[in-house]
Amino acid sequence: MKHYDIIIAGGSIGGVLAAYSACKMNKRVLLVEETKWIGGQFTSQAVPPDEHPFIESFGCTKSYRDFRNDVRRFMREEFPAKPEIKDVKYWNPGHASVSRLSAPPKVYLHLFEKMLLPLITSERLTLLTEHRVVDAQVENDLVSYVTIEDKKTKVRFQANAFYVLDATDTGELLPLTHTEYVYGAEGYEATKEPHTLPNPDPNDMQPITWVLAMDYQEKEDHRIPKPALYDFYKAKIWPCDTTSVLSWYGPDSSTGKTKEFGMFDGRGKGLFPLWSYRRIIDPKDFETGFFKGDVTLLNWPQNDYIFGNIFESDDDESHKEHAKELTLSFFYWLQHEAPREDGKKGYPGLRLRGDVLGTEDGLAMAPYIRESRRIVAEKRITEHRMNAELINHLPIEEDSVGVGSYHIDLHMTTVNHRFFFFKTWPFEIPLSAMIPIRMKNLLPACKNIGTTQLTNGCFRLHPVEWNIGEVAGLLASCAIDWNMTPKEILYDHNALTRFQKVLDDHGIERHWPKDQVHVI
Repeated sequence: MKHYDIIIAGGSIGGVLAAYSACKMNKRVLLVEETKWIGGQFTSQAVPPDEHPFIESFGCTKSYRDFRNDVRRFMREEFPAKPEIKDVKYWNPGHASVSRLSAPPKVYLHLFEKMLLPLITSERLTLLTEHRVVDAQVENDLVSYVTIEDKKTKVRFQANAFYVLDATDTGELLPLTHTEYVYGAEGYEATKEPHTLPNPDPNDMQPITWVLAMDYQEKEDHRIPKPALYDFYKAKIWPCDTTSVLSWYGPDSSTGKTKEFGMFDGRGKGLFPLWSYRRIIDPKDFETGFFKGDVTLLNWPQNDYIFGNIFESDDDESHKEHAKELTLSFFYWLQHEAPREDGKKGYPGLRLRGDVLGTEDGLAMAPYIRESRRIVAEKRITEHRMNAELINHLPIEEDSVGVGSYHIDLHMTTVNHRFFFFKTWPFEIPLSAMIPIRMKNLLPACKNIGTTQLTNGCFRLHPVEWNIGEVAGLLASCAIDWNMTPKEILYDHNALTRFQKVLDDHGIERHWPKDQVHVI
């Protein structure tokens, strides 16, 4: 059996940062990722970072800021950016309206691999892509070993470690290790949150979205064959309206109603233009003719998959395929039927760009998963800690291990079709939300910490997941070095203070500057 100091399941953002921070603490780490690419939301899921308005000045870890700077530096130096771009301090290569730093997924991937290369070369880190943890042995509240499978050959082997971290986007290790967890809507009795369901409904989860990449070659015809489920989705009506799912209408969490959207310039009606929403390349910032046109990502309200769940369901794999079909069906609708600004229908020049995503079908390697299984933690983070309707001050956590900021943004759920949006105060990440109530050597390192379904809506963002993963790697490392469990570190004042000093030394911001932030 192979032995490591730390085993990390999932090469998500959190998984990569957990591995990076643990290796920096001289630990031997095994990182296991199911897809070909590490980086999760940034890469295999093709979601540019959605960040808070303070991000250019503060509100993230030092390593996250370094990464952002490296993205801009790489795009300036390795792509033929126009000379005037080199002086734009906060340059956004895609000028995406939802992201302050949108770039091609392969750029993020390259920089993640660059981060890990010295650690792999020095043998501190073993990275296995296209592998997954399929089983675990637990004794006395400790994970004694895990079983790992090569997805291509189906060959399995076992490995053990002092600590096992779950950095998967769905919390896959939680059921395998019999760790207490929840998913879906917890219900009022459990959380006392005024905006949760009166009763629990575990199957009522937020939707996944299967992203695709595309560009637009106006004088060309790149129309795809009609997807098998196109007619099925064309007949589907939004639960909150009378419009088809395949239309210019989609759910708007800020109003609780559907909203009409536009394509390039708002279809002459001043509508929100979806084309630039998640654009990752804007050719006007590069040498004329280098790019044939914009490259953008189809992660829009219309391809949120509200028709089922991909975990804790008997139809997991079926729902994954159906989510792909929804995205392709909407793409087909855009090519063939979408009402245009000029009165015509369809954009035949829309072209799938699988090369941007490392796939042949134009779709991302993995779906964007908003909601995970979540540990039952020493402390549960409820909306009372940040919802601006419920509190009128900046929340402070004595056991803070980081910061984050985003709205409570609940996308239309899969059973009760709830969706809403609440403004929040910038929040702090409590260490107690990262400590399982019983398990001693398993830690969450992704969006599977002790949030609720509602607070997951503001904890799932890139910089927060990054922070959580980085802290998880440091926590496991300190627990090994100090011969203490994470729970002992949490409840020992001196140990907690010492650990927070480690975080400070690694450039992890734990508090917000009170006079420089506001409700968002």
